[in-house]
Amino acid sequence: MSLAPLLNAAPAIPLHAFAAMAAFALGVVQLAAPKGTLPHRTIGWIWVGLMATVAASSLWIHEIRLFGPWSPIHLLSIYVLIMLPIAVIAARRHNVRRHRLAMIGMFTGGLVIAGLFTFLPGRIMHAAVFGQ
Repeated sequence: MSLAPLLNAAPAIPLHAFAAMAAFALGVVQLAAPKGTLPHRTIGWIWVGLMATVAASSLWIHEIRLFGPWSPIHLLSIYVLIMLPIAVIAARRHNVRRHRLAMIGMFTGGLVIAGLFTFLPGRIMHAAVFGQ
């Protein structure tokens, strides 16, 4: 394992990757910890900021080009940027079900599933974790 492929990439890529790793770690904590508490809300705001960073930074990453500079993964970024405020508003309105579904959906789709694709051969995370 070497961080060199990640650190030698364009600046948006390490920002995106490190924010995603931090969001994944905090997301696991959020899913396991008690809900509705001050720590849950505090970590939640940090998670929202990290996910916004992950989604926004991905808009400057164009390693896979299927539609001009864009790929289907960019649709996921737009989805996350739309769903983050919806999920926050749901929490503020005490709509726990909508908040939970939105947050779990972003965690699962935006971090777990999309994250697994970064480990495919030829991708930077594959090189960082498994070597060239």
